[in-house]
Amino acid sequence: MAKTCLICAKTSKLFGMRKKLRATKYNPTGKKRKYPNLQWFRVPKDIPLKKYKPFAGKRILVCAKCIKRASKE
Repeated sequence: MAKTCLICAKTSKLFGMRKKLRATKYNPTGKKRKYPNLQWFRVPKDIPLKKYKPFAGKRILVCAKCIKRASKE
């Protein structure tokens, strides 16, 4: 459950980093893991969105994009 959005199931991603040295040379600097921007959000009891219905009245970890979507409704 940790580091996963409960609404859209967004999880961490692994990115390969490449740093350019000269015209055709790259320095492989390893991999870096990026995590979603998860925040605690209290879902209102009378929310009209279907994805949020099972969590109505509860406090859950969701990404910032899902919080923005819920606040528009």
